Amino acid sequence: MKNKGNAKNEWSLIIKLLMGILFGSVVGLLASESIMSVVVSIKYVLGQFIFFTVPLVIIAFIAPAITKLKNNANKMLGMGIGMAYLSAVGAASFAYIAGLMIIPHLSVPSVMDSLHELPDASFKLAIPPVMSVMSALVIAILLGITTLKTRAEVFEKGLQEFEKMMLMVIKSAVIPVLPFFVATTFAGLAYEGTLTLQLPVFLKIVVLALVGHMIWLGVLYSLAGAVSGKNPWEVLKHYGPAYLTAVGTMSSAATLPVALDCARKSNVLSKETVDFMVPLGGTIHLAGSVLTETLFIMVISLMLYGAIPSVGTMALFVLLFGIFAIGAPGVPGGTVMASMGIVVGVIGFDPAGVALLIAIFALQDSFGTACNVTGDGALTLMLEGVFNKDGTLSTQAESSNA
Repeated sequence: MKNKGNAKNEWSLIIKLLMGILFGSVVGLLASESIMSVVVSIKYVLGQFIFFTVPLVIIAFIAPAITKLKNNANKMLGMGIGMAYLSAVGAASFAYIAGLMIIPHLSVPSVMDSLHELPDASFKLAIPPVMSVMSALVIAILLGITTLKTRAEVFEKGLQEFEKMMLMVIKSAVIPVLPFFVATTFAGLAYEGTLTLQLPVFLKIVVLALVGHMIWLGVLYSLAGAVSGKNPWEVLKHYGPAYLTAVGTMSSAATLPVALDCARKSNVLSKETVDFMVPLGGTIHLAGSVLTETLFIMVISLMLYGAIPSVGTMALFVLLFGIFAIGAPGVPGGTVMASMGIVVGVIGFDPAGVALLIAIFALQDSFGTACNVTGDGALTLMLEGVFNKDGTLSTQAESSNA
């Protein structure tokens, strides 16, 4: 009965998100400047609220998850970061090899249509987060490890209570407003002209990136199935709402509440592993965005500078990009902004190249984010296979709660 209820909730959220995408797109195509000013205001306020909760969610789930991992905490943290780095480097390498074979044969555009500028918000309610996403991640790790090492039982119970409180916030406040945030996001894209002008120009590149996402997700989930000995479809099939939420919000951070809810519905993942790896992956695992940006860098290099970067240049870029991706903020455009230093310093882009990269990256940012978020489920399954094959984590958690 519980599984039927979960499935019903998943489809309900998917339908609401799709309706938000459709409704927002129609509004953006038909709305006047004054109406869009109101839409932008709604998006601003909803975005402020969603992003305010993200650092709190990270602390609320990662810190108590570490305390439940007991002796496996340090090993799982190291492996989680290592897997995120290798996934990013692997995705970028795959993109470069595929790009070398395909991009020279494409008709690469040389101009971009200008966007219709969005009006300013008529009303703004600033709700700044209490800290950055990376600060929250570091605090969560420090709190979890020190609580575990000092055996601070009272504080451990406090962390578990905080987790319950934030879970209530997610279910009662964050998830219900996400369809509206998605609708306002797509209204802005439609009004600007992204959906009707720029997207067709770069459709071939975007489609190439989307195919790359699907292939890389297939690689990750196949590896996860091999490592864990469990059916990866039992994880992937629950990720529909998270994928659509990521498409609409263009942010791993904003999608985190839905991703947690999706992963928890899998019968092959333990709550302890999910609560640890999904928030961690949402912060540091950006393989989809890395894959896409690598393709776009190759295209822009060919477009503006007449040649795709050399193997040596791209190898250095890929190795460094994997590190920068781990530290990139999980917000719209976070990956491309975090990589600006190496794009200029290693690849050699001038201001025109940087501007073009940011503009066309925004065209698919939502799909790259969706790949990032969905890939987190594969990394979680890998950790499950390595550290919880015999179900000991769940046993330890039950003992500590008792």
